[in-house]
Amino acid sequence: MIMARGWESKSVESQLEEKEREAELRHSPHLSPEERDRLDRLTSLSLSRARTLEQLERASGQAHRAMLKRTLLALEKQIAESE
Repeated sequence: MIMARGWESKSVESQLEEKEREAELRHSPHLSPEERDRLDRLTSLSLSRARTLEQLERASGQAHRAMLKRTLLALEKQIAESE
């Protein structure tokens, strides 16, 4: 899958904004330990998703790409369940 450069940079930009927003919330004194744990999990899942997308962009083998797509779907499901 080839992606236009502008789309790729917007994706990275939105990921950075999301990470900054989560960091601000994580350090907020009004969050419970459970909420902090949830934000930590979301951050970890988001970073894993970004890494998987990067690998998918570079992958050329059909089996490897299929595995990465399954991984991406699983990560997106976990992110949706954690939000």
